[in-house]
Amino acid sequence: MATSTHEGPAPHPPTTAREGPAAIGLEGVVKTYRSGQETVAAVRGIDLAVHQGEFFSLLGPSGCGKTTTMRMIAGFEEPTSGTVRLAGRDVTGVPPDRRDVNMVFQSYALFPHMSVADNVAFGLRRKNVPKDEVRRRVGEALDLVELSGLHRRRPGRLSGGQQQRVALARALVNRPGALLLDEPLGALDLKLRQAMQIELKRIQREVGITFVYVTHDQSEALTMSDRIAVMNEGVVEQLGPPAQIYERPASRFVAGFIGTSNLLSGTVTTGVGEYARVEFDGIGHVLVRTDQTSGSAVDVTVRPEKVHIGADEPAPGMSRLRGTVGEVVYLGASTHYTVVLANGAEVVVFRQNSSDASNAAERGDQVWLSWRPDHSYALPR
Repeated sequence: MATSTHEGPAPHPPTTAREGPAAIGLEGVVKTYRSGQETVAAVRGIDLAVHQGEFFSLLGPSGCGKTTTMRMIAGFEEPTSGTVRLAGRDVTGVPPDRRDVNMVFQSYALFPHMSVADNVAFGLRRKNVPKDEVRRRVGEALDLVELSGLHRRRPGRLSGGQQQRVALARALVNRPGALLLDEPLGALDLKLRQAMQIELKRIQREVGITFVYVTHDQSEALTMSDRIAVMNEGVVEQLGPPAQIYERPASRFVAGFIGTSNLLSGTVTTGVGEYARVEFDGIGHVLVRTDQTSGSAVDVTVRPEKVHIGADEPAPGMSRLRGTVGEVVYLGASTHYTVVLANGAEVVVFRQNSSDASNAAERGDQVWLSWRPDHSYALPR
């Protein structure tokens, strides 16, 4: 798990995101493999700069190239072409044990016959760090992950979340310049995974080390990250802060992969002030900011929680569509509706439940859907 031999300064407060050279830089990185007579591209020319002290996530479906990208940063894979930099230094071709990074995997790889403290101390002892220094640094690392009272236990007597913390402490005790985490929460149940997301972010803030986190779980990435790179088929489809990724996806893939999004195909007709009007076969229209010209075919997307559902005709200046309630799913805090438009398209609506259920819609009801113009956006089709 631990690949660093660096013995740098003690943990420090988070740095300003753009202070000094990038903690990790990828320049035109390509990775291809031979499969029989074919060449398969796992990564197709990635350029990235991960800032010092940043929690950065590589997010995407299985096979998109995110783990291959992380393994190239760690040195376990070499790029077919391109450059990998750590703190401005070209480390392309440098072996893993000479890179100032540590890696935490989904399988924690703890030594079952060793105590928690000995597992954490393992890397330090291999580097012949003095015993007093080992004891002090192990204590600091266990305090950080809130396991100081369990230092004598064996891994088999720990819960999954506690084992994950031990693996994290073992990586952090070496004080790497960056920590790489490859889906480390994947083996935990949902409730524990959600709790550990908050803990990981807390720990990252406290130590101020750059974290690069690989996941296919959108909620994990949105919860923890300062920035997210959404990957698909070996390329970065979009890079930005979580709110930007969620609210303004740059492609159909990002809109569909991040959370739930409604995608509606229509045609730009006329402009209405700062917005363009997109018609939907006589069943309504959407007002949206777009640089597409009149007559252009576009896909309009809007998040389900932004859509209002009701029997009354919407006020002027709102996007509006008419349809029939198809499915109603009660989920306690909210109710999810599927509304079928006359052209066969479906719109999903998430409605928060309140004590007033008088305006709840039922299956078969004719309803209006409406939302503010700035809650939708258009993608060229």
